[in-house]
Amino acid sequence: MKILIIGPAPTGSRGGNRVSALRWARMLRAEGHRVRIAAEYTGQPCDLAIALHARRSHGSIAAYRAAYPERPLVVVLTGTDLYRDLQSSARARASLELASHLVVLHPLGAERVPARLRNKVRAIVQSAEPLTRPAVRRGRWFDICVAGHLRPVKDPFRAALAARGLPKDSRIRIRHAGGALSAAMEQQAQRETALNSRYRWLGEIPRWRVWRVMAGSRALALTSRMEGGANVISEAVAMELPILASRIHSTVGLLGEEYPGFFPVGDTAALRKLMRRAERETGYLEGLALHIRRLAPRFAPAKEQGAWAQLVEEALHSASV
Repeated sequence: MKILIIGPAPTGSRGGNRVSALRWARMLRAEGHRVRIAAEYTGQPCDLAIALHARRSHGSIAAYRAAYPERPLVVVLTGTDLYRDLQSSARARASLELASHLVVLHPLGAERVPARLRNKVRAIVQSAEPLTRPAVRRGRWFDICVAGHLRPVKDPFRAALAARGLPKDSRIRIRHAGGALSAAMEQQAQRETALNSRYRWLGEIPRWRVWRVMAGSRALALTSRMEGGANVISEAVAMELPILASRIHSTVGLLGEEYPGFFPVGDTAALRKLMRRAERETGYLEGLALHIRRLAPRFAPAKEQGAWAQLVEEALHSASV
């Protein structure tokens, strides 16, 4: 089948949405489909369209539905869709009506979709390939990484602020990989790097270098205020890398309510306490790693590919009935 993936991220972007679109394209090609990726719908012929972002892709969603009233249309709901735009944007809500199927990226996501539309929803957890060599997490520093672009919804400097208040004997250092999406954020990252001896902003670097930073860290700090289902969680699980995470709906959906590494959103002192505990209590860090290892099957690439293959088959079958 001819499948078109529509996403607002431009070619060459290192953003999460573009990375997801490329991974889905590879998986669907492996199932024998012909797949194209485009920033918007401009009349490209296809048997099925997959659009990221209910609000940002609404123009493309509406245009595709007008061109093909009966063909399947899958809309993937992002964090800003689920936790902001569905409440405030008529365009986002209209996209849900136009879709034949909706995809959320964590098991609790359907709770944020209107009840009458939940029959359209399928949860497909994003995956990551297992690390091919053992991670090295030893040395003078106890490195904690942050992997994500500098955006307000990511609360990107929370780990840096937590590190400021650590005692002198702490070996914790924060290494932050991610591009600044505004001049103000770039200036803040540069200023924090200059003033905070425990923080270093690495900027936007290739994904293989991000993985190297993660593989050399003792833990990942995920401090977001809003996520749709962070793929960095999948990558950390693939590396058996413990995660210190803000307790938000999507991350709870991926890691489980009982995961012992959560802290309240925006709570610098609570994050600092977890960081210090991870550094000083071997049993706590090992417990986080054990929990992560037990979650690995949920994030397996074969499971994600199978879920997409099943959804495409279901969507095409329902359109032909």
